Amino acid sequence: MADITTHGTGTVAEDRADAVPPGAPRPPAPPGVGGGTARDLRTVSVLWRRETIRFSRNRVRIAMSLLTPVMFLLILGTGLNAAMEEETLSDFRAFLFPGVLLMSVQAPAIAVGASIVWDRRSGYLRQMLVAPVRRSAILVGICLGGATSGAAYGLLVLLLAGVADVPYHPQLLLVLLELALIAFSFTSLGVVAAVCIRRPETFQVAVSMCMMPLFFLSGAMFPASGLPGWLGTAVTLNPMTYAVDALRRTLPGDAATVGGGGTSPQWWGWTPPVLLEVGLVALLALIALAAATRRFSRVE
Repeated sequence: MADITTHGTGTVAEDRADAVPPGAPRPPAPPGVGGGTARDLRTVSVLWRRETIRFSRNRVRIAMSLLTPVMFLLILGTGLNAAMEEETLSDFRAFLFPGVLLMSVQAPAIAVGASIVWDRRSGYLRQMLVAPVRRSAILVGICLGGATSGAAYGLLVLLLAGVADVPYHPQLLLVLLELALIAFSFTSLGVVAAVCIRRPETFQVAVSMCMMPLFFLSGAMFPASGLPGWLGTAVTLNPMTYAVDALRRTLPGDAATVGGGGTSPQWWGWTPPVLLEVGLVALLALIALAAATRRFSRVE
């Protein structure tokens, strides 16, 4: 493969064959014609395609990533549904289903951040950094690939909606769009961690320590409203609370009834609408992406 030369500096990075995973697209190189915007769009497309190829070719990983959310739904949901009183929640599996959806998009999206850490170690990341494209375009392409993979996992879990007594309805398409946005947010958070942490072992520990509290304090396991003291404050401040609640209130059937029955987060007695909750998730994604871009723009 020809050498990649940085735009206007003359610096050359040698492309080694062992630095690129088999079957993955090569790092973005400057086309013969076209401006900076065209190169950036091509970069986004190439890196998005690279992440989707990773997803589609690892079927064992797909099956293993779906195992935990399915166990939560079938075992924990069914067990607690039988143990809880009817007047508390009519169907705990319907209440738990949005949290299961959140869990399904979390793992594959965060895995994109782990791939950045490994790309740095293999030398592939350095080859991308010397290409004459904006580093924000590199991150956007990676995050879009992670969002696509996460949405695909979410789609597979949505196929189990009937198990949670959620009817199959065209409204599930809106849920899928929300899952794509949530996956983009998780990917952005994973990328922030990846550009700051260089060791894969440290990355896994740090991400696990951050993601578990975000999940358990999101209202996925218990209603977000009416919680006492610090727990209620933590749940209200957690942005993932609004992601779970938006999913719960968008789902058709009994899940929407459960979500609107006093379980949503409250702001001084006021329940934020679904559109505002989705906007908060989008804002989180933009802030995380901006922070990652700023850190990523420093010299590696």
